[in-house]
Amino acid sequence: MYSSTFIFAAKEFDTEFHRLDAIIASAARDIPGYLGETSWENPQTGLVANVYYWDSLDALQALVRHPQHIEAKARQANWLNGYQVIISEVLRTYGDGGLGALPPGLAPQEARP
Repeated sequence: MYSSTFIFAAKEFDTEFHRLDAIIASAARDIPGYLGETSWENPQTGLVANVYYWDSLDALQALVRHPQHIEAKARQANWLNGYQVIISEVLRTYGDGGLGALPPGLAPQEARP
């Protein structure tokens, strides 16, 4: 499994941002290999992180090549005060089940050393 974490500092979001964001989110969910997503916000720094989970790098790259994703990336300075993307290979996930499955849709695994 792979994750792509998009961390950003927001400016003002306009109608065009919300339009593109909705298209990109829908496209991600429709890509074979999409496993789920989570979002986090740090109120102290104002940074937001959107984490998408994928079963392969090919699935992740399908989103990167999506035309509206390319458009949004070219226009990001209109809406963001900076961003960073982190692509990671997930070696394992585990927990006590109290949070449900993260990413959503995956069965929680038992703790492993």
